[in-house]
Amino acid sequence: VETMTNTLREQYEEKVRPLIDLIDSLRSLGVEKDLSLPAIVVIGDQSSGKSSVLEALSGVALPRGGGITTRCPLELKMKKGIAEWHGMIRYQGHTENIEDPMDVEKKIREAQDKIAGVGVGISEDLISLEITSTDVPDLTLIDLPGITRVAVKDQPENIGDQIKRLIKKFITSQQTINLVVVPCNVDIATTEALMMAHEVDPNWERTIGILTKPDLVDKGMEETVVAIVSNEIIHLTKGYMIVKCRRQKEIKHRLSLKEAINNETAFFKDHPYFSTLYNEGKATISNLAKKLTHELVHHIEKMLPKLLEEVAVMIAKTQMELEHYGKGPPEDPTEQGHFLRDKVMAFTQDAVNLTTGEKLKTTPQTNVFSGLRENFKQWRDYLEDSGNMFNRRIEQEIQEDEIQFRGRELPGFINYKTFEVLVKEHIKQLEEPAIKSLKEISDIVRKCFIQLAQSRFVGLPNLFKTTKEKIENIKQEKEKEAESILRIQFKLENIVYTQDRTYNQSLTTKKIEEHKEEDSIEEPEYRVPGSHSQAYSTNSATLQELRQHFNAYYSIASQRLADHIPMVMLYLLQECAIQLNKDMLQMLQDKISTKDLLKEDSVICTTRAALQNRKNRLTKAHDCLVKC
Repeated sequence: VETMTNTLREQYEEKVRPLIDLIDSLRSLGVEKDLSLPAIVVIGDQSSGKSSVLEALSGVALPRGGGITTRCPLELKMKKGIAEWHGMIRYQGHTENIEDPMDVEKKIREAQDKIAGVGVGISEDLISLEITSTDVPDLTLIDLPGITRVAVKDQPENIGDQIKRLIKKFITSQQTINLVVVPCNVDIATTEALMMAHEVDPNWERTIGILTKPDLVDKGMEETVVAIVSNEIIHLTKGYMIVKCRRQKEIKHRLSLKEAINNETAFFKDHPYFSTLYNEGKATISNLAKKLTHELVHHIEKMLPKLLEEVAVMIAKTQMELEHYGKGPPEDPTEQGHFLRDKVMAFTQDAVNLTTGEKLKTTPQTNVFSGLRENFKQWRDYLEDSGNMFNRRIEQEIQEDEIQFRGRELPGFINYKTFEVLVKEHIKQLEEPAIKSLKEISDIVRKCFIQLAQSRFVGLPNLFKTTKEKIENIKQEKEKEAESILRIQFKLENIVYTQDRTYNQSLTTKKIEEHKEEDSIEEPEYRVPGSHSQAYSTNSATLQELRQHFNAYYSIASQRLADHIPMVMLYLLQECAIQLNKDMLQMLQDKISTKDLLKEDSVICTTRAALQNRKNRLTKAHDCLVKC
């Protein structure tokens, strides 16, 4: 132990502890909830000797024995100090000093029972054990439950999957160095821990292999072990180490850790095969401690710039989320009144801006005019399609009218009454589609106003509910008013009228268009006398003339409707905004309890507090990283 301590004291004297302390302080701030921190994570199959390695490094006894002994992630902080031994355990807000090294195992078991329950269950909650001593290296490791394949006793059937999920959560991060513990007396290529490490680290860039139990190697397999540690079998960028820790028999005979380390040194020095590994610095707990400290410090230095960048990005993201939730209501009644007024005024201004087409700051995606334009275009297209469809029905209508209403007059004369009836009938059919379009627009306006209220009144359910009720009432009232205007418009359209000059211009245009179409169609050179075309030429001329008159008038009427109906809808939009502004200002004057209106949603309150806590710890973390 003294040799190890003296060696470590010489190395990284000035930078080791500050860098490790930096990451430990970030972890204690809770930054690991937000992003991954550089760490060395220890994994291994059950009975791999993992606990023995950690005991040898820390100098204290840890839970061990049959079954799952590590049931929660254990953060093992080792601090080389000049004072007497001191320990401290933290978990779930609980902090407890440990004065005697012999109590460590008991305290860890108690913590695991409180977190994961008495028995054999596991938990993702972290236990932090801090040890300050002259006999430990400056090092922080995270120990994870050993991998098991078969559930025993009272273990859940899926205990193996639970453990693997927990391990994967830790080892996947690029910030993590994976310390894989493997016994020398098993086939390294088939160990579950190494295979899991390879899944998340396919290039073996952040994996260190630790071989244990070298005294149990079968005769004749020593050269294979040497080849593995020499990186000749499965090549790891960070390489391998080999250690010999206390066996269960030695623990029963109360062999001290100090004696075990002395025995380990003698074992490797004198071993016919493994002595070369000792001479190369690849054997013993002492050399392992130096290597791990070196790797961790180097890893931290490498990751610091990226970590600083990630913290800055996370702070900005958290600030944006906080701005979304806004500030909570103040406690002072006078300030509450000002707060409510500001909220309401901001909302009503948004409503006005919405109706004028200005871009909104809080909800830039809310744009009522995109919906209006689409609706107006559909209405225009519907008017055009409707006119074209009716043109195809005119012939049938004329024939029916001839049979039903024609008197003594000769064929070929246009009956103005027929024309008027056809026009009125067709325009009447446009009324209900116009009302339907109005209601669609009314619903778009309602939804946009509600979106504004949701955005402005985040976390204030009573204020939002009151505002939504006002929006619904205004929607019904103004929709009814706009519908009445549309009904009147269609009653006016029931009067077939336009200025003579306007009508003549439209009629001339339609005749020119039809003549152009006829000229483009080739007529047959020979027509049989008495043929269908000749027999009905008179009626066709009448039909053509009537169609021209209908198209001329419908062009004028449909243009009126194409403009007037959207104008009514725009009027609806403006009136809704004006009325909403009045009603919201009236609400401020009414004797509605400000306190009730500003009662905050508990979930929002909790979320805001959590975001503020995250911002605070990230800001502290940023300050720590900048100073280092």
